[in-house]
This record gives sequence, C-alpha cells and structure tokens, in this order.
Amino acid sequence: MRKKTAIVVGLAAAATLAAPLPAGAATAHGTRAACPQLDKNLAWSGDNRAKLQKMIDERGTCSGKGGPRPVAAFDWDNTVVKNDITDATLAWALQHDKILRPKSWKDTSKWLTPAADEALTRACGTAVPAGRPLPTSRNTACADEIFEIREKSQTMGGAAAFAGDWNHRRTVPVYAWIPQLFAGHTPAALTSFARKARAEQLAAPVGSTQTVGTHKLAGYVRYYDQQKDLIRTLKKAGFDVYIVSASSEPIAEAWSGGVGIDRKHTIGIRSIVQKGRLTTGIRGCGDVPDGMGEALPYMDGKRCLINQEIFKIKGAKAWERQDAAHRIALGAGDADTDVTFVGDATGAHVAINRNKAELMCRAYDDEDGRWVANPMFIDPMPRKSGAYPCATSAYTAPDGSHGPVRRADGTVVPDQVDRAF
Repeated sequence: MRKKTAIVVGLAAAATLAAPLPAGAATAHGTRAACPQLDKNLAWSGDNRAKLQKMIDERGTCSGKGGPRPVAAFDWDNTVVKNDITDATLAWALQHDKILRPKSWKDTSKWLTPAADEALTRACGTAVPAGRPLPTSRNTACADEIFEIREKSQTMGGAAAFAGDWNHRRTVPVYAWIPQLFAGHTPAALTSFARKARAEQLAAPVGSTQTVGTHKLAGYVRYYDQQKDLIRTLKKAGFDVYIVSASSEPIAEAWSGGVGIDRKHTIGIRSIVQKGRLTTGIRGCGDVPDGMGEALPYMDGKRCLINQEIFKIKGAKAWERQDAAHRIALGAGDADTDVTFVGDATGAHVAINRNKAELMCRAYDDEDGRWVANPMFIDPMPRKSGAYPCATSAYTAPDGSHGPVRRADGTVVPDQVDRAF
C-alpha cells in the first residue's frame, strides 16, 4: 500500500513540475520561468556566473515584482573592455596631429604647474598659431611631454605636472586634462577621432603595442565577451543599463554602442560646449558648480552623477548614499575610481581584479555577501604578492591622505590576500 501511495505521489509531483508555471513563479532550483540566462559557455571565475544569475532572477522582470526598472551601472575601461579607450584616442590624436595649440598651456588646467607649462611650451613650441594643430606626429618631444603627463602626472624631466588643492575622492586633474586638451574641436569631431582609434584597436592583434613619441603602450582594445553577455542579459531581464566612465563623454559614446548602450545611457566627463565647440570647462555635479573639473565621474563623483542623472537627486544630497530604492542594483568596476558606486549596489558588486587596493579590500571582505570578484577576462593580473593594506592605508581620504578601509558600521577591514587571479 505504501509503495502504491508513493508512486501516486511521485506521479502527481511530476505532473506538477511538468505543468506550465505562471509568470514570476519560481522553479525548484530557485530560478524563474523563461528568465534570461547568462551564456554558460563563457567562463567566469568560481561560482560568479551563478551569483549574477541569481541576482538577475531576483531583481529582473522574472521576479514578478512591480515597480521601477532596476538599474545597472558599469565602468568602462578594463571593466567592459580590455585596455583604455582614452589612451587609445589620445594616441591616435597625437599620431594624426589633432591637438590644437592652446594660447597658453596654463589655460588647459587650473592645477597645471609652471614646470609643466614650461616643459610643454619648450617641447611643442610657439611657431604654430594658437588654435591650429600641433605636428605631434613628427614632433616626438611634444608628443612625449603630453603623454608623460597623461601617464604619470609629471613632465619628462620628472617634475610634478599638477599641484594645488582638490578633493581626491571627487576628481584627479589629469583625468580632466584629457578632454581639456581637445578644446576647440566639436564633440562630433572628438567622437570621430575615438571611432577611428576604435577601428584600429579592434583590428590589432591581442597583445600588440604601439609607440607614441618614445612611449610604448597597449595597441589593442577588446570588448569582454562576458560583459557583453551580462549587459545583454540584464537588458533582456528589464534592467536599465548605464555606462559611467571617467573618459570624455564623446569618447565613451564612440564605444558604448558596441554593447548596446545608447548615448542617453552613456555618462562621462561632460565638457562645457560654447558655439558648438568643446572648451576647457567641465560640468559640475550636485552642489559643485561647473568649473575646470572639480567634480568628475571619479570615485565619489560617480555616485554623484548616478544619483543626479539617473535618480534625479539634486544638490548636496547627490553626493550621499541613498536609500535602497534609489540605488543601483548592480555596479561593476575595476579600480578604486569605481569603489563608491560599485559599493552602493544593492544586488551585486562586480569587481574586476586589477590589484587596486580599496576596491579589492571591499570585494574580499564581502561585507554584505554580494561581492563578485573576478580576474580580468583577458591577460589577467598575476596574484598580488603580500596582503592588501586594508587595515592601514588602502583608503584615500578627500585630502589625499591614506588610512584604513572601514565598513558601514565603522569597523576596520582586516588586510586581505588576493584570491581572484
């Protein structure tokens, strides 16, 4: 009798499982019927794909929950693509004489030092009229000074290129300086430079390099297949997906369409445009007015722009962490420049490991159990030797000093060893 009952119960259970599920109903494995799935043929480290799929199922249209669309935000360089699109665009511009000589190099940045002004003036000369293209494809010294400042914030002679006061969690002068170098061009022209650089970088073999002046740098960029798939799946599951990059916005727009992100959903450094042309001025954020780059999509500045542009929070409050209903569900980044907005995410914090201390301290501490630490998908970094100094110096304060990384409750994150490599 027991055997017969068991058979009947088993048949009934099988019939129940075989029946169509109502919209939003969970399966026995916790996923949702017809929920968009991440490509299982694309490799993620450990159980990271499963963690992300669970978040998509819980927060997306398959959850059966109503309300506003969940938001996902991605950094760009070395998060969605391998290598740096600003470097690629600047390199192309220098190789094709697209930098216009400013009346004075001091006008390009409020923080530029006299030593940098002197080095640039000496290397690039004054024979070319202001507003005309510098012959950087032939003038190695000029190209070198520009790229050395971009790369190291110093001159070829080793002098500091920037000095003064700035909030180190809101801006960094050299990031502002790149769009400022393109003052005088139209936004469309800068996008066209970036598109031409993009075509060359995508055509170049993985691992190739290029030379600018005497500087050798990466000569290729690749979209990460895993991130393209994640963005596609998020969009299919009803997420509103944004790019939030510290690149100039016209440069980022040349690339973001490659993962299905339109201009409206691409946030970058926003130069002030006058009479149709880029200027050295840069839009502010929150209660920081327009200026020369005092507030960029950088560290806390990325939070501010997300709050302001996506959640429509204005004024000083845009710099603050919001309640869960006004925060992104997923944030993805690869560096300390991304740590604030990635940490704000309520569903998943994706950290692509480039051995950046504060980001990886928070990822490995995994305070809320929702951090997803993953090696770079192409040519990953080797394991960091020694521990990240989380308990002493991995946090950058607004004044540029360093201290311990702290959790939301104020406790100090202990030093962490590298685990995603």
